[in-house]
Amino acid sequence: MAEQLTAIIPCKNERANIRPCIESLRGLADEILVADSGSTDETLEIVRNLGGCRVISREYINSGDFKNWAIPQASHPWVLLVDADERVTPALANEIRAQLERGPEQDGYRIFRDNHFLGHPVRHGSWASDNVLRFFRRDCGRYSGPSDHGRIRISTQRVGTLREHLLHYTYWSYDQMFRKFQRYAKLQAGEWYVQGRRPSVVQLLFRAPLRFVRDYVLKRGFLDGTVGIQVAATSSIYCFLKQAHLWELHYDRTQSDPEGTVTLSRIAAGAQSGRSTRSIALSATLDVIAKPVTAGDADSQPASRNSPYPVGRETDP
Repeated sequence: MAEQLTAIIPCKNERANIRPCIESLRGLADEILVADSGSTDETLEIVRNLGGCRVISREYINSGDFKNWAIPQASHPWVLLVDADERVTPALANEIRAQLERGPEQDGYRIFRDNHFLGHPVRHGSWASDNVLRFFRRDCGRYSGPSDHGRIRISTQRVGTLREHLLHYTYWSYDQMFRKFQRYAKLQAGEWYVQGRRPSVVQLLFRAPLRFVRDYVLKRGFLDGTVGIQVAATSSIYCFLKQAHLWELHYDRTQSDPEGTVTLSRIAAGAQSGRSTRSIALSATLDVIAKPVTAGDADSQPASRNSPYPVGRETDP
């Protein structure tokens, strides 16, 4: 007898994505569990009209926390986590179905993703090797690690890789992309600061151009034409933003907030009050983590640390 599967879709305000995501799971999942974190658009109305889904809701704090809340609520022993901006192809559905029918040999499986940039497929560069651990036994898989940078850990460490790919519509606009960049760059810089990492001229000067060379030349992003240029360039911008925000934490002279809200830009001023800079940085990092965002925007999920950029796994180097 085949194992049964629950597909979990974390979402918030995914009006444009939720229908095709759910429809891609029809015929594969025995249960479709929509985990909503406060949608205010037509997302839930679309889900209700489609039918055949169970909806659970809770406040969103960060990606790992939200998904760890949703995973145990799956009715079946196997879980497939699919973000609203992802689609399960018929070929992938057939492969997963075959695994469930014969009994999976592993307790978790990584799935490669075919990423898209503003609707265009990206076949080269660092995006080409992007993969995420999303198909696993419900009782073996949980997110661990800091906030949105967590990734799924399989308790038995028995992990395989599927052959077929997920479709991932990563970004549809530059506005969407740079909102993510700012959030994750600040979060990463805050974590580095707490760990005692300091900015350097070398990192500020060379990290971004080296990332561009890696993605555009060494990983053959140039084969994607103008799309490849943009993917490599924006990836290097994201690298620079992380280094720049780390520099900001150490050296910024931003005016302090007289209302007393702890933010990343107030660490230097806060340190003068007698608190250690590391404790202030940690508070600031948690403040960034707790800022509500769209659930689908936070994951690859992070993959993986879950960077806003597909980089071959759910962690960003």
